[in-house]
Order: sequence, then C-alpha cells, then structure tokens
Amino acid sequence: MFEGLPEIDRCDCVSIHQEVVDAVRASMPGDETLMDVSDIFKVFSDSTRIKILCALMQAEMCVCDISVLLGMTKSSVSHQLRILKQANLVKYRKSGRVVYYALADEHVRTIFAEGLEHATE
Repeated sequence: MFEGLPEIDRCDCVSIHQEVVDAVRASMPGDETLMDVSDIFKVFSDSTRIKILCALMQAEMCVCDISVLLGMTKSSVSHQLRILKQANLVKYRKSGRVVYYALADEHVRTIFAEGLEHATE
C-alpha cells in the first residue's frame, strides 16, 4: 500500500515497564504547573511577541522605540507587551514619563536563546 516508505516504528511489547512508569509518575509536576507551562508556550506562539522578545534580548526599550523598530503602532506594541507582562516574561520600570521594558529574568533569556538556537540548527 505504501511502497517505498519506511516502516513506522511501533511498540510490539505486551508488558508494561511498571518501574519506569512509577518513577516517571513520581517525578511529574502537577497538572496546574503543567498548565502554567502550557500558557507560557502559548505566549511564545505569536511572531510579534517573539520579535519584541528578540529586541528586548538586546536592550531595554520603551514602547516608542519598539514600535519604530517593528514598524507597528504604539497601541499594538502596548497590547503585546501587556500579554508578555501578564505571562511574567517582561518587566518594566518607569523613568519620569517613560516606561522601559526588559526581559523579566535570565530564565526568559535562556528559553528564548535555546529556541533561537534550535530553530537555526
């Protein structure tokens, strides 16, 4: 039926490796934690937010700077920054009337850098 295609790997075992299942089950985070991780990755699924994170990896920036860099309205950038802030991926500081944004911490930098490295392999 599918001549020329490689055979798909499948598990033909009839026994469960209970010790492996038990060990993995014991080390699995709770459902709430896994849902939080899922939500973080959903935030990463938007290319505009990825561009903003990429920019913030280079420097702390205000909304005006990001909007010029990405060719977007300040309103659009602010909306995306709000989503990133709610996900604890960016932080902000005020200096007079200007609000500067930066990556929230080194974890965000590491996640993003690993994603970039994986995408360019």
